[in-house]
Amino acid sequence: MPEHSLKEKTAKGLLWGGINNGAMQVLNLAFGIVTARILNDSDYGMVGMLSIFSLIAGSLQESGFTAALVNKKEITHQDYNAVFWFCSGLSLTLYLILAGCAPLIADFYHNDALVPLARYSFLGFFIASLGIPHSAYLFRNLMVKQKALSSIIALLVSGTTGVTMALLGYSYWGIATQSIVYVAVINLCYLYFSPWRPTFNFDFSPLKSMVSFSSKLLLTNIFNHINNNLFSIILGRYYSEREVGQFNQANKWNLMGHSLITGMVSSVALPVLRQVADDPERQCRVFRKMLRFTAFISFPVMLGLSLIAPEMITLTIGSKWLPSAHILQLLAIGGAFLPVTNLYTNLLISKGKSNLFMWNTIAQGTSQLVVMYLLYPYGIHRMILVYIAINVGWLLVWHYFVWREIRLSLFHAVKDVCSFGLIAALIMGGVYFLTRSIENIYWLVTLKILSAGILYPLIIWLSGSVTFKESLNYLLKKKS
Repeated sequence: MPEHSLKEKTAKGLLWGGINNGAMQVLNLAFGIVTARILNDSDYGMVGMLSIFSLIAGSLQESGFTAALVNKKEITHQDYNAVFWFCSGLSLTLYLILAGCAPLIADFYHNDALVPLARYSFLGFFIASLGIPHSAYLFRNLMVKQKALSSIIALLVSGTTGVTMALLGYSYWGIATQSIVYVAVINLCYLYFSPWRPTFNFDFSPLKSMVSFSSKLLLTNIFNHINNNLFSIILGRYYSEREVGQFNQANKWNLMGHSLITGMVSSVALPVLRQVADDPERQCRVFRKMLRFTAFISFPVMLGLSLIAPEMITLTIGSKWLPSAHILQLLAIGGAFLPVTNLYTNLLISKGKSNLFMWNTIAQGTSQLVVMYLLYPYGIHRMILVYIAINVGWLLVWHYFVWREIRLSLFHAVKDVCSFGLIAALIMGGVYFLTRSIENIYWLVTLKILSAGILYPLIIWLSGSVTFKESLNYLLKKKS
């Protein structure tokens, strides 16, 4: 594919990925504020305890086949059809097993109310399995606009459902229903936008060419979910539902922040990097451009979120959630690096190195699991600090494997990432010290946002950032 054509498709994909994730985070924010004001931390804690089981089951039923379908050079109807019937059959089996194990899950958390909630919540990953091939089709063909519209429609419908049930007094059942409605609606939208349809031809032979690649991604995704939900597991076991709820509330806001960037970049990263995988030099250029763009967006967004966390939490969902604001401040700092890590992993997957992706993720997840278990007696904040340190430090390991593939030097990678990170950190730190004497919460949050929002682009512009100027030129071109 010519350089200008790939660049245009990438820019268009990033634009629609940004619109999609921006709209989703705004909607998530609106629905989340209303729901959090109605429900309490124990309600969120109940659902949070079950999330790890749903996520692992979801990974098992997807089995890494989405990336495997995207990575195939040539693809047929039979490939999609085999994945559809395999994933839906496996997910039904997993649902029945987990529904039967619900009493054991309730015993683990010492909470009998989790039995019916678990059997209801787990329906979500079965419904999600029905849309895997359609999602992969849209992803493979860079149909980012269609995926964006699907997500927005699903979020509007599910968010309205969740808020309505919360108002009617259904407590944590409303949160669980919201998740189920979301996956059901988004699958219907994928079905509408994708021209592919399943047929009653039960031929699983196409899976043989994908299973070596996809099985490694399956194990990787499981460890990723364990890694991302360590706190929900450990806190649910050794702390109260209220403390789990406070953490989950903070983690939800953190997820909204870094998912905005990760989702935008991930919507194009793997397909684009896969198209230039046979030319390491060109792939390195494309990867560095994506790396600079990711850092340019991620650091001001996440460090800015950390800066305004106490005021934002108090004004939006009430002072009863203020303990979660202090947790969010720490999580958001670590969250600034997650989109960068995600881009590194996409590079390895595009090179077909699912084995490296798998073993490195397992090593990282195991290290964090052991360390978090040893630290739980010392409190949540200390656990989070060490967790962040491991995540950030592990970027050096990811970089080593990327260097082996495309010979990207550590100096250039640090320069691409840290130039934006350092500027954002200095600006947020300066704004914090300049505004800390202001007592009025409305003036405080307004001045923080305005000061950081003006200073960051101004300094980036004065520094001569090519990434900023290219992004601005593209947006102005689209507007005109």
